[in-house]
Amino acid sequence: MTQPVVVTHPGQIPAGLRGATVALGNMDGVHLGHRAVLAAAHAARPEAPLAVLTFEPHPREHFRPDDPPFRLTLLPAKAAALGELGAALVVALPFDAELAAMPAERFFRDVLREGLGAVHLSCGQDFAFGHRRGGDAGTLTRLAEAAGIGLTVVPPLVDGQGPISSTRIRRALQDGYPERATAMLGRPWEIRGEVVHGDKLGRVLGWPTANLWMGRYLEPARGVYAVTVVLPDGQEVKGVSNIGRRPTLGGDPQTRLETYIFDWSGDLYGQEIGIRLRHFLRADAKFDGLEALKAAIARDAADARAVLG
Repeated sequence: MTQPVVVTHPGQIPAGLRGATVALGNMDGVHLGHRAVLAAAHAARPEAPLAVLTFEPHPREHFRPDDPPFRLTLLPAKAAALGELGAALVVALPFDAELAAMPAERFFRDVLREGLGAVHLSCGQDFAFGHRRGGDAGTLTRLAEAAGIGLTVVPPLVDGQGPISSTRIRRALQDGYPERATAMLGRPWEIRGEVVHGDKLGRVLGWPTANLWMGRYLEPARGVYAVTVVLPDGQEVKGVSNIGRRPTLGGDPQTRLETYIFDWSGDLYGQEIGIRLRHFLRADAKFDGLEALKAAIARDAADARAVLG
């Protein structure tokens, strides 16, 4: 699947991708519910290019900048996931004070109708847009009908626990249930980032790790996970990760993700890798010195190998 064209302004859309059928929403996580919104957009006008209109940063990051990080996907990973679902174009509108103040009718006219030249729209039932979320699916229905643009409002996708949502996925991860997140996402949750230099203690202990900062990603339950690692060349290998602040070593101000990759050696510094959380093994713990920590890491590695098969 080719990477979609990503633009931040309707004026940047290549001529061949104007007149698209457009799926609307923040799409954080690109979960099964988002997949249904894309499928509905494509099904309505299969001959038209498939586009997604999203916002960057997430509106919540704009309105509540002091909130803890909560993102499931950052734009590059989100665009890649949308491309795998057939999107040829991703319009990531910069969410700023000007966009936040734009009335719903003007957003529809300037962005959707004239900016994108949309021929069909699709959204979830809870989609809201415009100043103070003044526009909803009902508003969109009225405006689209008047403009002669088709609209599909997609009901929530439901599993045994209720509607699938980014909020539920975040909660599953924070509670230490990555398998539940996987079921709602349709794929394992992945944290992508650049490998940074640590203090090389893992190497001293005999367990060299690739270290990432969590950055704007949601912080899941702190502790040890069985993971798979997507290397820079796309190869997927197995490993064990710790997400936490290293209480045994006096504690860190920021949460880090440290991963020991099984049966692999090489230099990853400065390169981007993806860590896919598969199973939660145990909560973060403080050990009585480095020997106890070393023994715990050995047990964790054995447990991760066993659960990954």
